[in-house]
Amino acid sequence: MDAADFAEMLLRMYLRWAERHKYGTEVYDTSYAEEAGIKSATFAVHIPYAYGTLSVEQGTHRLVRLSPFDNQHRRQTSFVGVEVLPKVEQADHIEIPDDDLRVDVYRSSGPGGQGVNTTDSAVRLTHLPTGLVVSCQNERSQLQNKASAMAVLQAKLLERRRRQEEQAKMDALKSGGSSWGNQMRSYVLHPYQMVKDLRTEYEVGNPQAVLDGEIDEFIEAGIRWRRQQELGS
Repeated sequence: MDAADFAEMLLRMYLRWAERHKYGTEVYDTSYAEEAGIKSATFAVHIPYAYGTLSVEQGTHRLVRLSPFDNQHRRQTSFVGVEVLPKVEQADHIEIPDDDLRVDVYRSSGPGGQGVNTTDSAVRLTHLPTGLVVSCQNERSQLQNKASAMAVLQAKLLERRRRQEEQAKMDALKSGGSSWGNQMRSYVLHPYQMVKDLRTEYEVGNPQAVLDGEIDEFIEAGIRWRRQQELGS
């Protein structure tokens, strides 16, 4: 429950960041948890160079706080993964054979599993060779939802291929990874107040402002860090 609540906090953080900059956003799908928060969400940010800017946010985010869901109010650590995908251009198109795809249609749902429409217009795509699953329920028709889900699946497959190629280069160079693995940022609300990026060492003492969308300094520090990594390799 704490992780689902943290996931919803991160979704709000990114949407608030976009709102602060007057960037357009589009939420494709939100999978709500049964009691509180969300299991997952997929959304687009409509700005030039969005992937280059936001890709530094990819990784595992960690929250430490006194759990509001624990009767004894004990400290809880939660982890949420953030994945950033580029918009698929026509030149980057990946052919997906029909036999590799399972298409499920269902009724869109809101918080608590409540149905939000009366038709089975939501679409879930499963890419059988990789097990990747993508859902979309924000469009009005089943065809529109399928098209949006296909665009996200294309992006996921391209990102998967890019990571495999990047890993192959790293293996060839025999470069060691960070001891923190994929964990990139900690949000600590108790016993002290701090948000710290574990790659760049950039930190602030006001987590509420960060969770309200003030993440520009973290993004800029991440971009500088990435450039240094690229120069180093």
